[in-house]
Amino acid sequence: MSSTQWNAICPKLPVQGPVTEDWLVNPVPYQAGVYQGEHEQEIVMTNGLIRRTWRISPNAATVAFDNLMTQETIIRGVKPEAMLRLDGEDKHVGGLLGQPDYAYLQMEWVDDLTSDPEAFQFTGYEVGMTKERFAWKRVSYSNDAAWPPPGAALDIHFASTDEKYQGLKVTVHYEMYDGIPLIGKWLTIHNGSGERVKLDFFTSEILAVVEWDSPVETPDRWEYPNLHVESDYSFQGMAQRKANRTTYWVTDPQYTTQINYDCQTPALLESRPPIGPDAWIEVGESFETFRTFELIHDSTDRERKGLAQRKMYRTLAPWTMENPIYLHVKSMDKNVIREAIDQCEAVGFEMVILSFGSGLDMESEDPAYIAGLREIADYAHSKGVAIGGYSLLASRSISPEHDVVNPNGAYYVHSPCLESKWGQDYFLKLETFFEETGFDILEHDGSYPGDICESTDHPGHHGREDSQWKQWTRISQFYQWCRSRGVYLNVPDWYFLTGSNKAGMGYREVNWALPRERQIVLARQNIYDGTWEKTPSMGWMFVPLTEYHGGGPESTLEPLSEHLDDYSAHMMNNFTAGVQASYRGFRLYDTEATKQVVKQWVDFYKQYRAILESDIIHVRRPSGRDLDCMLHVNPALQQKGMAFVYNPLDQEVSQKIELPLYYTGLTELARIREQDGEGTVYTLDREYRVQVQVKVPAKSYTWFVIEEVE
Repeated sequence: MSSTQWNAICPKLPVQGPVTEDWLVNPVPYQAGVYQGEHEQEIVMTNGLIRRTWRISPNAATVAFDNLMTQETIIRGVKPEAMLRLDGEDKHVGGLLGQPDYAYLQMEWVDDLTSDPEAFQFTGYEVGMTKERFAWKRVSYSNDAAWPPPGAALDIHFASTDEKYQGLKVTVHYEMYDGIPLIGKWLTIHNGSGERVKLDFFTSEILAVVEWDSPVETPDRWEYPNLHVESDYSFQGMAQRKANRTTYWVTDPQYTTQINYDCQTPALLESRPPIGPDAWIEVGESFETFRTFELIHDSTDRERKGLAQRKMYRTLAPWTMENPIYLHVKSMDKNVIREAIDQCEAVGFEMVILSFGSGLDMESEDPAYIAGLREIADYAHSKGVAIGGYSLLASRSISPEHDVVNPNGAYYVHSPCLESKWGQDYFLKLETFFEETGFDILEHDGSYPGDICESTDHPGHHGREDSQWKQWTRISQFYQWCRSRGVYLNVPDWYFLTGSNKAGMGYREVNWALPRERQIVLARQNIYDGTWEKTPSMGWMFVPLTEYHGGGPESTLEPLSEHLDDYSAHMMNNFTAGVQASYRGFRLYDTEATKQVVKQWVDFYKQYRAILESDIIHVRRPSGRDLDCMLHVNPALQQKGMAFVYNPLDQEVSQKIELPLYYTGLTELARIREQDGEGTVYTLDREYRVQVQVKVPAKSYTWFVIEEVE
């Protein structure tokens, strides 16, 4: 579509006033759209919270990126929209030349900027709505969250003028989402030339960001700009910071007026793979990069930044809000499994996972074995219980022929290459397993950790440089296949944006061999710390019903009826936080009294499920020496908040707890009731806080429900 047709498709940019509604409390006013800017050759994408502007003549480039929440500019200069390395030669996509100073960018300068004749040139644009990245089949425990996330889409098209690459076209895709200061970006490269083209490397985002840290001397550690940037090209890590492989803050050689004498200020943001993809793009075919997402913060407050990040995951990966209650069964004995299914039905657990150590073999192709598992699945489904199991991928050796070939070794010491013949067969076997058994869950241990493989004999990659890209693509496509079939994915790595549901909340496994009393406090700390960046439903915890990691009788819960207080405390930890745990053993209860305790906690959880699965405000970290407190908030619910206070001490504690109620959406009054008692009306102070008197018995808890005063 030609830029001369601009007025036919985009309205003029409306006058945008200051941001008055807090998007974390009321996101409704902030709808994304694409507009014509003040300049006739400008495209503007905005949702009222952020705004990105492109000049499309003499070439297309981002010339403004603004944080409307703080009225600050995000960038200080113009850079290419992307960079491609084709057959060893770097080629820019778009961009404008001639900016006199990269400390800041004046709009008057933009009119004088020129196009790089060697770069891919702007040819047109398209405007539309967001599209789903892949299919998501909803099941009984799915929510009604929007998919794809609502918002606006903009495609900017470029073509090569180089005779060598005639017919090679690049589309830079942008999406901006409703109700959140978030933008996504990726590239599609289409080979319409007469010969195949080698894509050695790419950088899909290049932003000259305003620096956050400006020391004269070079410090030992830099502070980076207040943006959260990640992509779906993530692996090897239960925390986003560990799994983030594509975000690079580097120096900008064009920024010569910075005050750092060594010119080492990391004020240039690049999103690129660590290696590769080293991919051949055949004639008539296209290559699509990973997607980068940029979340613009409006505060440096840790809680607010965490809330924004958690909102991002709910927006981009709404399946992470699926949060079924499950039992890990350590046996393949059909009688044990059936009894576990019956117990789950009786107390309200929703899922059985045949655990690590159970002996389940998802790679088996034995028809009799598969038929037996189908029978178990049919029985579970007849009871309204989902069923699945555990499979180990990485961290094991197959054979020299199929293992990763790397002089530095695999991350897990030994690991198969996913693009070896064994690796390709493994995924086909798993797909067949789920199709033929009707299983609903995959707990996938040791998922692809990013190992590079130097084999030139594996059928799925041709050498070192393409091995990481090809293996990541293989596992991502498999997880997306699972998502399209409604197969629940427990994956101990950061594959949320490619389809996984849950990863570990974050704990040390050997701690479950400690005495039961210590496990309770440590688990509370793990949940408190893990939910700064994860929603409650994104992280699993653990409950050792039987011995784990060599723990003796003092660490285990079996016999359950003999340790009922500790068992109940584990359930209190998890259910009050909206967190599910792997209850690992053979059964959920051994006596009627045990059954009633389990059922009581499940019933409590289901009664308050909506608010319990909402965001956590971190009020007081568990210390083991005083009361701790976590507060759930959700302004969209009738129950705006729910606070839980725990006393780890051997004596009763009575004191006042301050509850920050801003994110409940309440502004003046709140009705607060303790447990099932009568509600008391509180007046919020100027910081939207209330002081609540609590009295908590020794090694016990209480809770408060927060509602609107009608």
